[in-house]
Amino acid sequence: MFDNAINEIQDINLSYLLLAQRLLKEDYATALFRFKLDESVASVLASLTARQLTRLARSNQLVFKMNFEDAAQLEQLTSTKRAEGLEHIHAALLMSSSVN
Repeated sequence: MFDNAINEIQDINLSYLLLAQRLLKEDYATALFRFKLDESVASVLASLTARQLTRLARSNQLVFKMNFEDAAQLEQLTSTKRAEGLEHIHAALLMSSSVN
């Protein structure tokens, strides 16, 4: 069971890193905002080869940080009823306002 969890963490890491790198190459400013990356970290991440990304993903720890540091914020995102179609806007506003 532990090995399975490690494999899943590594799969998530690789997916996250590939997505971040792709978005950085497509729309750098938006990727900085969405991933809450420092420009120096983003620059290195964008330049990594597939081999380097894979090596980094093989960690037994998640390579990204959860944006929910406040339980109240998480509760607002999951329990507040919003007009249909506006949920993603509300979530984006709440998550972009968190301080890292």
